[in-house]
Amino acid sequence: MAADNTATARPMTAVRGAGYSSRGQSFDPLNQAANRGPAPPLEAKAEDTPEEKIKQLEHQVNDLIEASCFAHSRGELGLALEKAKEAGRKERILVRQRDQNQTSDQINLDLTYSILFNLANQYEANEMFTEALNTYQVIVKNKMFSNAGRLKLNMGNIYYKQRNFSKAIKYYRMALDQIPKTHNEMRIRIMQNIGTVFIKMGQYSDAITSLEHIMSERPDPKTAFNLILCYFATGDRDKMKRTFQRLLQVDLKIDDEDKYLPHPDDKHANLILEVIKNDTLREKEKQKKAELERCVMAAAKLIAPSIEATFSAGYDWCVDCVKQSPFTEMSNDLEINKAIMYLKQKEFQMAVDVLKSFEKKDTKCAAVAANNLSFLYFLQGDHRQADKYAELAMVSDRYNPSALVNKGNCIYKDGKFEKAMEYYREALRTESSCTEALYNLGLVNKRLGQNESALDCFHKLHAILRNSAEVIYQIATLYDLLDDVPQATEWYMQLIGIVPSDPAILAKLGELYDNEGDKSQAYQYHYESYRYFPSNISIIEWLGAYFIDSQFVEKAIQFFERAAVIQPNQVKWRLMIASCHRRSGNYQQALETYKSIHKKFPDNTECLKFLVRITTDLGLKEAQDYATKLKKAEKAKELREQRASSGRAGSGRAGSGRAGSGQAGSGRSRGGSAESDGGGSARSEDLDGDSGRGGSAGSSRQNSARRTKGGSGMRSLPSADGPYESEERTVDASYVDPLGPSMERPKTAARKRDTAEDGFAEIELGDDLLPE
Repeated sequence: MAADNTATARPMTAVRGAGYSSRGQSFDPLNQAANRGPAPPLEAKAEDTPEEKIKQLEHQVNDLIEASCFAHSRGELGLALEKAKEAGRKERILVRQRDQNQTSDQINLDLTYSILFNLANQYEANEMFTEALNTYQVIVKNKMFSNAGRLKLNMGNIYYKQRNFSKAIKYYRMALDQIPKTHNEMRIRIMQNIGTVFIKMGQYSDAITSLEHIMSERPDPKTAFNLILCYFATGDRDKMKRTFQRLLQVDLKIDDEDKYLPHPDDKHANLILEVIKNDTLREKEKQKKAELERCVMAAAKLIAPSIEATFSAGYDWCVDCVKQSPFTEMSNDLEINKAIMYLKQKEFQMAVDVLKSFEKKDTKCAAVAANNLSFLYFLQGDHRQADKYAELAMVSDRYNPSALVNKGNCIYKDGKFEKAMEYYREALRTESSCTEALYNLGLVNKRLGQNESALDCFHKLHAILRNSAEVIYQIATLYDLLDDVPQATEWYMQLIGIVPSDPAILAKLGELYDNEGDKSQAYQYHYESYRYFPSNISIIEWLGAYFIDSQFVEKAIQFFERAAVIQPNQVKWRLMIASCHRRSGNYQQALETYKSIHKKFPDNTECLKFLVRITTDLGLKEAQDYATKLKKAEKAKELREQRASSGRAGSGRAGSGRAGSGQAGSGRSRGGSAESDGGGSARSEDLDGDSGRGGSAGSSRQNSARRTKGGSGMRSLPSADGPYESEERTVDASYVDPLGPSMERPKTAARKRDTAEDGFAEIELGDDLLPE
């Protein structure tokens, strides 16, 4: 019994091995490896089956849709549209293959919807509105697409962009009917669109109905502002006030700002604060708050003149409402805005009073007010006050770039250009995008002659302000100063693209082309400048000279006639007109023009010369009369020149004393002043026979001419060593007409003239005086 038990006993697994081995043999306790060979190779995937081809096509279509969406997000709208169209083509191939395989019941409707929806979006992004509407219609009319009705909202948006407001309203309402009430957010957005379209159409009562419904359901700043706008348009003063108060009561659902304050004792809380103070949620809160502030400011500006008798009273009411609202900090900004509105209305003293009220308020508002006051005083030319308030602004906030720029401006006006440059550079270090500091720094460099540095500043500014006419003008001017004419011309051409009607820029371009010798381009730009500013004498003169050089003297006449209208007392324009008539061979018209000039300017010798010549050539009897008048005019001119030269010589020798018997420096008794040999306060004796009045009036010309012939009639001063003796002087007070009969007229010239001498012996007649 015992033996049998031993033979049939179950082996003890704790002693007997379980089949594992440390020699790397595979685990096979049932010895199955002996009966099985190596594993068969994997079966090749059949790629030619219709099902596999359909799957591959679906993957390709999905990839194209994704590529289209990514291209749209990068702003590559053309590429996005091309990918969307290619996805549509691939999807049609996919549908045909399903039809051939008789698997039409397996069509992927979601894929088709995605393709059509993406294609419509890309059409809309590329402003192909008709194609987008047609694509949306395909989706909406297909009953197999669920919830396709809400795409009518997109169609309404397209009609709004096309300014087809009636159809936009229609589709918005259709979309509103198909959206269930459970999607309240979407319904509110559609109601906002409807209200906006009604405002665009001028149907303010319908807009008020939609906007009031939104304000009762879910108020927001933009809706409240649009409602204020409607009440302003209808002139409902009370509802404007009430809606402004409702705007201030809008709940932005923003947490308390105190949670972003640092904790001095809790380092862990400070670490968390560093993470959340600039995260996406915080940025969203800032955007909401900025939108509310913008709406409040715009609404106050809009309704202030209407809700009260005066603008000031209306603004004060708005400020009081803001102070009683949860957004009390906006009241200071509103006060600053009030001062700016005073400036726009040219009420400078009121603006100054409002800004000065901030001097004792909190630091931020005081700095803003001081900045505005500094700039205001600077514009008024009170640089001392401007400097004072710039200092106050810098004390309030040393890193305020506007305060630094204002301070630099005040120093610039004092002529301390290097120090002003330091303030502008400090402002740029504080805020690298401060355009005012960069522009002023360029001006200072230009003033100091550092044109390369100035050009660098304005190029940096041009990268920020691409279409600023002032910046482009400074760049062009600097290239002109550096004698880089091609670059200067190119920048002036860019400037003309921005301000095409600026006559000064057009004239400058004409001048550059003229200096380069391109007369046709110079004429084009000078004429364009003349069209915009026909009173510019220099441009008129250039155009007249251009036509004379081009041998089109008839065209030059109209420009000189305009110059004569602008400057009627300038004889040269009338002489140019007469010269043009003479050059063109119209001698009769030239003669008439010269006669009219002589009538208006009888002492003009140039006109008389031409009159003598032209009447002589035409054989007219008036030639002798004009020759006589020419001689008289030349005599008078010569006399005036002699008196002028003697007066200048006397005033130069007499110093600061009173020389002569009369008022030597003021144009009277010029003979005494001219011949005074004593200096300082020496008093010359009067001349024999005359103490007459010389000067600009031309009286007593005979005697003054006699006095200036070398001092032969002047008494000598007594010797400085001898005793002073008084002498009696005989004064001849008789008056002789200087323009009396020609035979009795005294000889005023320094040399004797032969009476038979030709009156034109000393006249040099140029080629332009001769008839052509």
